[in-house]
Amino acid sequence: NSAHRHPIFTSAVNLLSSFKPTQVENDHGSACFAGKTECCFQGDERMPGPGELLLRMKAVSVNYRDLLMLRGQYNPRQPLPLIPCSDGVGEVVAVGPGVERFTVGERVVSTFFQDWIAGPPTPERVASTLGGPLDGVLAEMVTLGVDGVVRVPQHLTDHAAAALPCAGLTAWNALVHHGHLRAGQTVAILGTGGVATFCVQFARMLGARVVVLSSSDEKLAYVQKLGADAVINYLAQPNWGKAIAEMTQGRGVDVVVELGGGGSLEQSLRAVAVGGTIVLIGVLAGAQAALNITPAIMRQVRIQGMLVGHRDSFEEMNRAIELHQLEPVIDQVFSFNEAPMAFEHLQHRQHVGKVAIRF
Repeated sequence: NSAHRHPIFTSAVNLLSSFKPTQVENDHGSACFAGKTECCFQGDERMPGPGELLLRMKAVSVNYRDLLMLRGQYNPRQPLPLIPCSDGVGEVVAVGPGVERFTVGERVVSTFFQDWIAGPPTPERVASTLGGPLDGVLAEMVTLGVDGVVRVPQHLTDHAAAALPCAGLTAWNALVHHGHLRAGQTVAILGTGGVATFCVQFARMLGARVVVLSSSDEKLAYVQKLGADAVINYLAQPNWGKAIAEMTQGRGVDVVVELGGGGSLEQSLRAVAVGGTIVLIGVLAGAQAALNITPAIMRQVRIQGMLVGHRDSFEEMNRAIELHQLEPVIDQVFSFNEAPMAFEHLQHRQHVGKVAIRF
């Protein structure tokens, strides 16, 4: 039965060296993507065991982490073969013994950490990530534990809901649980990708003022329509930390959502207010930097690293999304056969919001 057959999908370090995939037929009749270096994966066809769900996948979203994983840069020691991608929406087609939280026919979305339900992070909890080291969701049929999914907000399409597990939850936790952003405060957001656009939407929902930084005037015009109060082109204003201090009458912003990493952290320290918080999420501008930490000490700045969040905060975020009927920003949707093109599109960094794949 083709409906219950896992695809064979090429997962390779050099997958992106061949952007025009060649579909080939294997012994099982499934399509795979042929790259210059390839490891094909045959998913099992078993029915779900105790505490498991079998999902027919509907949509997947692509994260920068997934791109790094395929390049072999996220974890060079990651065993292959590997099914990529952590964020996906599927329909429950079968439930294993003992499953009561979900029934056949429901739409669910995967959690990034399969074993982090609530509480503080632990080495075991943060090691339970999909798309590496665990097999991901870029497959037609996927079996996940019942604790590793949540219900999809009813108003969202499949590809919109697929944007929630990493980008959405990272933005929510950055602002709500780590940034403690409140109405009337100001947040600076670096970038216009998935996490950044969610941050704009959530910050407006919370009643905060929003400053967005990007190298593209076109993208900045888009986020202004999305709700940003002020925008800065950091190529035109490389000393943007000073510019933010000036536009806030010398006070600085209460929260900086730092997606650049080492390459932009110095400016973030100039932009943040006394007693403010820098939530360190991404490394798009580099992972290392020579940094003077004196301003962080003298101004009592909190620099908080974070990685997504647990299932309880995911369900909390979904309640807010449903209440406000929030619609995630989706840049482009590719078909499953165009999956390598989705990674190529992400690599070029011309997108605003999320890149998705539909089945």
